[in-house]
Amino acid sequence: MDYEMIKLEDRPDLMEQAAEWFHKKWGIPLAAYRESMEECLTGEHAVPQWYVAMEDTRIIGGMGVIENDFHDRKDLAPNVCAVYTEEDKRGQSIAGRLLHFVCEDMKSKGIDTLYLVTDHTSFYERYGWEFFCMVQGDGEPDLSRMYVHKGQGMDSERKDG
Repeated sequence: MDYEMIKLEDRPDLMEQAAEWFHKKWGIPLAAYRESMEECLTGEHAVPQWYVAMEDTRIIGGMGVIENDFHDRKDLAPNVCAVYTEEDKRGQSIAGRLLHFVCEDMKSKGIDTLYLVTDHTSFYERYGWEFFCMVQGDGEPDLSRMYVHKGQGMDSERKDG
């Protein structure tokens, strides 16, 4: 399969398409994606950042990096968020390649440790992420799994909260 991984900061022309795509996938208000992506494009801070996998002109996968992905552990930041691969493209390692791409890009910006909240089990471990602790999502009745990815190896430290 032929697709390209793109940092939104390198392709500001994709902002509106990306904001619409993420909004449709996650139901978060379009304005919230636009605001975060506009902040990304200023280049003033390492976070937030947004990434997409493009097949020709179609977004087939994407994710972002924000300070907090709507959970109670504000100390565990920044967070990879909005991880999504189009259903017809799943099972082709697009998410895994994007995760690697994002981790490398954030490392180049001086951020070695990233966190990610999910209800998935065993998916992220394939890509070097480790379960870290349970977190309470904003307005969520059940706890969610928090994973961590560290650029230089893993230690066994756990933070329970």
